[in-house]
Amino acid sequence: MRQPGDEKTILVSICCIAYNQAEYIRDALEGFVTQRTNFAYEVLIHDDASTDGTAEIIKEYARRYPEQIFPILQTENQYSKGMTNISGTFNFPRARGRYIAMCEGDDYWTDADKLQKQVDFLEAHPHCSLCFHSAKVEVQGRAFTERMMRPYRGSRRVRPEEIIDKTSGYPTASLMFRRKMVEQLPDFYVQAPIADIPLQLLAAERGWAYYMDEPMCVYRLGGTFSWTNLMKEGDYERKQREYAQAMERMYRGFDERNGGRFHGTVAHAVRRLRYLTWVNTRRFSKILAAENRGFYRELNLRTRFFIRLEAAYPGVYRWLQGAFHGTTRGRK
Repeated sequence: MRQPGDEKTILVSICCIAYNQAEYIRDALEGFVTQRTNFAYEVLIHDDASTDGTAEIIKEYARRYPEQIFPILQTENQYSKGMTNISGTFNFPRARGRYIAMCEGDDYWTDADKLQKQVDFLEAHPHCSLCFHSAKVEVQGRAFTERMMRPYRGSRRVRPEEIIDKTSGYPTASLMFRRKMVEQLPDFYVQAPIADIPLQLLAAERGWAYYMDEPMCVYRLGGTFSWTNLMKEGDYERKQREYAQAMERMYRGFDERNGGRFHGTVAHAVRRLRYLTWVNTRRFSKILAAENRGFYRELNLRTRFFIRLEAAYPGVYRWLQGAFHGTTRGRK
C-alpha cells in the first residue's frame, strides 16, 4: 500500500462522488486506503455540498492521508444546478493515473487486492478497454431483490455488443478503465442523465471487456440520497419517461459517433430500456404483450411472479406489500 510521501508515479486514480452519505462514506474511504498494491494510487473525491457531515469525514481522511486523498468540497450543490456529469467535470480532468477506478460514496470495496488484480489484467492485455467484477447487494430497508449483481456466470471476455446490449447492469464500484478513454468526452456522454452506462459505451467502442466473477465490492441499494430513491420522489412516471427519452438520445448519439456499426445492437438496447421503464411504472399491457415476451423472460423469477400477481390481483398485492413493509393495519 502506498504510504504518504511516496513519490512513485501514480498508476491508478480512484474517482469517487459523494452527497449526504455520512452513514456510508467511511466504508468507501477505508476500502480505498487499505488496498494492497505494488504501485502508487490516488483518491479523487468530490462532495456535492453535503449537509449531513459527509464533507467533515472526507476532510478527516484527507488530513490522515494528505499525499493520497484529494477532495473537492463544494459549497453549492452542482447537481441541483443541472450538472449531471460530476465525474467528467471535476474528477477525470485531474486524474494522474494510467487507469481510473470508480466507486460512489455509498458503495465500498471488500477485497484489499481488487486494484492489483484489475491492474495486473489490464497491464497484460493492452487491448482490453474495461475490467469489472461482480458485487454483493446490501439493501437499505426492506426489499425483495437479488443479493448479488452478477452479470455473467464465470470470468470471461465480453464482446462490445454484449457491453452495449446487456440484460444485467455492471456495478459502478467494479469499473476500471484506461484514463485516455475519458480525456475527451463526447456529447453523448456529457449530456447523459447518468454516468455509468455511457462510460461502458465508451469502452465498447474501443474493444472488448473482461469480467471477473468475484464479488469484490458492495452495492448499496435504497440509500436515502441514492439516485434510485431520488428518482422515485414526485412524479415518478414523468421522471421515468424523461429518463428514457434522455437515454435514447444518448444511445443515438453513440450510434452516430460510431457510424452505425453497432446500429442493430443499439436499437435492441433502446427497446429493452423502454421495456424496463414500463416495468418500473407497471404498464402491464406493455409488459405482458406478446411482442415483448423476450424481454419479459429476461426478468428474474421473483420479478415475474410479482408482476403477474399485481396485474391479476392488485388489492392482494398492495396488502402483501403493506404487510411486508409494516404499513398494513389490522381491521378493528
